[in-house]
Amino acid sequence: MGAQWKQKSRAQGAAAKGRLFTKLAKEIMVAAKAGPDPAMNPRLRLAIEQAKKASMTRDTLERAIKKGAGLLDEQVTYEIVTYEGFAPHNVPVIVECLTDNKNRTAPNMRVLFRKGQLGTSGSVSWDFTRSGVIEATPSRPEIDPEEAAIEAGAEDVEAGEEGATRFFTLPTELDAVSRALTDAGWQIQTQKLAYIPKNPVQLSAEARAEVEAFLIAIDEDDDVQDLYVALAD
Repeated sequence: MGAQWKQKSRAQGAAAKGRLFTKLAKEIMVAAKAGPDPAMNPRLRLAIEQAKKASMTRDTLERAIKKGAGLLDEQVTYEIVTYEGFAPHNVPVIVECLTDNKNRTAPNMRVLFRKGQLGTSGSVSWDFTRSGVIEATPSRPEIDPEEAAIEAGAEDVEAGEEGATRFFTLPTELDAVSRALTDAGWQIQTQKLAYIPKNPVQLSAEARAEVEAFLIAIDEDDDVQDLYVALAD
């Protein structure tokens, strides 16, 4: 079924790492609005775990938590803004931005979509399913993913990356399924609401490379948090 698009070979340079930290810090700040205690805030707990895996420093992490929770004088408010359109070769794309300034983000998106086509709200989202997506790894190798999915109430399951399993849920059941998987011995890596393409587009290698270049340019914008594309594997 697929999940959000990710660069397959992100450069490990300082600029790329800085962009990653920016995205992680924003997620932490948004999550911390619901409370700065990760023990009582599942979204924040997962965001912190992802930041630690990326080697974010403790000072940067703690500052992001405090800023999001309103514990610092500096106030920053982020909001989700979604853009829809087409990559080259009419491949549907949904871009989720987390921004503190829509007047900056909107012009940037118009420029980035010049090699494709920026659409209006609803222009491509009808061709995606809104779904909860959980990536998790079993604490024991003998745990059967399909059986775990049924018992936890997931809608579907597929193999994920690096030995993980990807569970799909109804949007309203995301937290409940995540808790059930945790109770059953699964280690949750990520959980979020995502857009799953209904009709992924098949492309030639040359056309796919053009689409990938388009997606990489969008993904490198600091305001872009998640990127979904109807592109077949």
